[in-house]
Amino acid sequence: MTSRRPTTTLWRPTGPKELDLVRELKWRAWPPRLPEQPIFYPVLDEDYAIKIARDWNVKHDGAGFVTRFEVDSEFLSRYPVQQAGGRTILELWVPAEELDDFNAHIVGEIQVIHTFRP
Repeated sequence: MTSRRPTTTLWRPTGPKELDLVRELKWRAWPPRLPEQPIFYPVLDEDYAIKIARDWNVKHDGAGFVTRFEVDSEFLSRYPVQQAGGRTILELWVPAEELDDFNAHIVGEIQVIHTFRP
């Protein structure tokens, strides 16, 4: 019998273009960052992800989505939690050049759990 390694739930607010790329990757990985995106930042709080998707992505991208996914907890321990504002505004900052390694530690599929439109 194999034991499943502990995972951590993360959320990512995203716009339609990035979500299309995730779909192309069969819901198993995040696409490479663009040159102006040196960091991939999943968040640790669903409400924070909702706020970004609803208030920022809808305004700038025409729609906003909140995704949820699991990542191997031991692997994530290399990324210190960053407090980007209030006490629930918590993110992980994954350097773009480490995204392939990060993707390799996603457990299961990336799921869309909220959709926001104007």
